[in-house]
Amino acid sequence: MTDTLKTSVAIQAIGARGRRRAPSGVRWGSPGVYLLAVILITICITPILYIIIGGFRTNSQITNDPSGWPAPWEIGNYTNVLGSSEFWTAMVNSTISAAGTTLGAVILGVMASYVIARYDFGGKGIMYSFFAAGLMFPITVAITPLYLLIRNLGLVNSLGGIILPQIAFALPTTIIILVPFLRAIPKELEEAASIDGASRLGFFWRMVIPLSLPGVITVGILAFIGSWNGYMLPLFILNDSSLFTLPLGVQNFSSQYSVDTAKVLAYTSLSMLPALIFFSMFERRIVGGLTGAVKG
Repeated sequence: MTDTLKTSVAIQAIGARGRRRAPSGVRWGSPGVYLLAVILITICITPILYIIIGGFRTNSQITNDPSGWPAPWEIGNYTNVLGSSEFWTAMVNSTISAAGTTLGAVILGVMASYVIARYDFGGKGIMYSFFAAGLMFPITVAITPLYLLIRNLGLVNSLGGIILPQIAFALPTTIIILVPFLRAIPKELEEAASIDGASRLGFFWRMVIPLSLPGVITVGILAFIGSWNGYMLPLFILNDSSLFTLPLGVQNFSSQYSVDTAKVLAYTSLSMLPALIFFSMFERRIVGGLTGAVKG
């Protein structure tokens, strides 16, 4: 799921750069690029469509013709999943986890990025490099010491135990994207605001945040989607099924209904649908934010 979103963002960014460079009505770009984009999109979308359509089939249909269309369409799988309390419990847990992660990553990321981008102090480059190095360490590398730390803090089997680490792992991406936005704000604007009597904190809230809003929205969306799709950390931290997020809910549901493939596909479709809708709604903002970060 995460690879699908990243591929779509890359394709949209390539298209955005192409539109800026080519004069209107003059060139449409190389046909090979569009062919490659169509192939990549097809590869990414085909599994998703198979899962969604598979939820409208019966087990006998899947057994007889795994790649066929529903005949007839069966909506009972989706209604049964939507009528189960297990699905909605996992949905609420995922929403709390994703919202908490997004809020924490955005607030801490904006403050840290503002200091790195706008102030000169000893160790500034080292601090920025430290956050940039965080991109090289996925959560799977640090899962064992991270679990021991969370256990010592008494946060095992709680949503706080997955929100705090997710904020930490979202900060490198947040800072890398936001620092160019904040650095591009002219010094003259800050000096003018200071002459008008605005404090540094007032300048931060009244000028910095609105001017860097595209980047803030971008990092917020990336943090939300990353948390929503998170699987490894909740798998190690959460033991109580009442605290399971949707990725763990899919695993638990597929274990309970391993012989009911159609219902498992329906559950999987519904679990990934919010992230797809959320990403589709803010796709342009993600591309715009990443483009602005590169230009900055």
